[in-house]
Amino acid sequence: MSTTPKILVQKMWDVTVVDFQEARLLEAQQIEAIAKELYRLVDEMDVKKLILDFGKVQFLASAAIGVLMNLHKKSTAIKGTVIICSLRKELMKVFEIMKLTKVLKFAANEDEALVQLGYTAAR
Repeated sequence: MSTTPKILVQKMWDVTVVDFQEARLLEAQQIEAIAKELYRLVDEMDVKKLILDFGKVQFLASAAIGVLMNLHKKSTAIKGTVIICSLRKELMKVFEIMKLTKVLKFAANEDEALVQLGYTAAR
């Protein structure tokens, strides 16, 4: 099994958009590979504005939520912002139950995330 993270990283202005390409983020190795890539964006590339697009994701392991929490901490440490967008209703419920909606930032879609970051319109 390949541990290459299946994510698409795009830059728009000073915003980095990460598009998850997998429907299932369940395997430990897969999540570790994605974590490494996301942490690299913040730790090494000093990305301050990050949008994580979960539009294609249907299943998410709890380990992936841990990665998001770590990413949030790392980003906050460099005065950055991470916005999670396009999350399915059933996945959003998990974040609500865990009370993570008070900690993490969410948007309905990429355009709304860009507005939260101070941009009037996307693309």
